Amino acid sequence: MKEFIKTTLALIFITMSVNASPQEKPASDIVSTSAGDVEMHFIGHGSLMFSLNNYHIYIDPVRSSGNYDNLPKADLILVTHEHGDHLDTELINDLRKQETILLCSERAASKIQWAQIMKAGDTNVVNDIIIEAVPAYNIVNMRSPGQPFHPKGSGNGYILSIGDKRFYVAGDSENTPEMKNLKNIFVAFLPMNLPYTMTPAMVADAARAFKPAILYPYHYGDTNTEEIINLLKDTDIKVKIRNLR
Repeated sequence: MKEFIKTTLALIFITMSVNASPQEKPASDIVSTSAGDVEMHFIGHGSLMFSLNNYHIYIDPVRSSGNYDNLPKADLILVTHEHGDHLDTELINDLRKQETILLCSERAASKIQWAQIMKAGDTNVVNDIIIEAVPAYNIVNMRSPGQPFHPKGSGNGYILSIGDKRFYVAGDSENTPEMKNLKNIFVAFLPMNLPYTMTPAMVADAARAFKPAILYPYHYGDTNTEEIINLLKDTDIKVKIRNLR
């Protein structure tokens, strides 16, 4: 009887240990730069984390986009705009440590007292990473006549220059002239869902203009990602689909 009880308790302990094991980090890809390997974690929707030499950059961290329970604290947080699927003040407070820096649009900064504002055209340097704010806005898609979902001046995209590579995260934007005029982008994250951002055709139009080496559609909801693959199959742009609905 004692052996039975011991065996039963051991099985219960093993089961509890398995259930309590840490959840794996989100899927990731690695890009090598002259400053080291950048590991890009695909948390979900518009939420990303870049890690470089144990330095952790969060872009639009939102808890509804994925699980943050076992992810590290933030060294740098970038917020593109104030909408709830891009700005989660409670999560940002959870990710914050004493030296965390938060850069964001003016509207987003109104909700976080310690944020530093970046406007389109601004440049900042943090931990040898050059951060440029790029306009993010709608031209075609409107909430109502004359009221775009994302008015010009309300949101940012960001270019991060890490070593010899430039990473572009567009935020909620259409294929604007500013986007199409970008240069030397190695990795681009472009949003692809209606009615808020771009169709696959718009994404393809922008990508053909500024020619990133690697394109990740993100924030794509139920959009058929095969469309963008087919639209760019005659180019040298490598389209990578990850779980970023």
